[in-house]
Amino acid sequence: MKTPIVDLEGIEKSYGAGLKVLSGVDFELEAGEFVGVVGASGSGKTTLMNILGCLDKPTRGRYMLEGHDVSTLDDNRLSRIRNSRIGFVFQSFNLIPELTVLENLEVPLFYHKIPRRTRKQRSLELLAAVGLSERVTHYPNQLSGGECQRVAIARSLVNDPALLLADEPTGNLDSRSGHEVLELFHKMHLSGRTIVMVTHNLDIASELPRVVEMCDGSILTDRRRGQADAGPDEGTSAEMEVS
Repeated sequence: MKTPIVDLEGIEKSYGAGLKVLSGVDFELEAGEFVGVVGASGSGKTTLMNILGCLDKPTRGRYMLEGHDVSTLDDNRLSRIRNSRIGFVFQSFNLIPELTVLENLEVPLFYHKIPRRTRKQRSLELLAAVGLSERVTHYPNQLSGGECQRVAIARSLVNDPALLLADEPTGNLDSRSGHEVLELFHKMHLSGRTIVMVTHNLDIASELPRVVEMCDGSILTDRRRGQADAGPDEGTSAEMEVS
């Protein structure tokens, strides 16, 4: 049996006295799955994503990432995992305005001490993959919102992460740009990328192969397309070339 990329067991997260945000979350994610996470504000989506992304640690429970328990690692080791094994795409793009498109992609590789020529080649390949070869010398303020998000997606892939996390990646885009970005995620999924996407857009969620719905800090349903709604324990687990 293959080891899941993500295996959460009994994950709880509390803040202060009595404020429990996650309560007994169990969740497995196999390599190559594309999962949407939906739920009302305050349901625990963001906290779950922060734990998946090693931005926060659970109060209780175990988080296995690629077969390694990361639940109790210190901040320095979690930072190394974030930088090498997890890619992030945010609603607000988080590009550095003073840097060109190409330079924005090279930053993570620079911190990994990748040689300059390799940094440039890798970044150019990824920009070509997201259709931005003609924008490499542009700055973020010279791009449309959809183009900025495509840059952010390309940047999230520069270290070839095992897990790609996207938090409302179409939230700041018009419908056309949002559709283009979503198509890009589908292409990445078809080429083998493992993706978890938080979205409030139920139309987007309806197109995803698997959708997890959260409520009051727990998983309410975990369903796959073409499958009847299942509770959290009842579901079954099912690269645009950028490497």
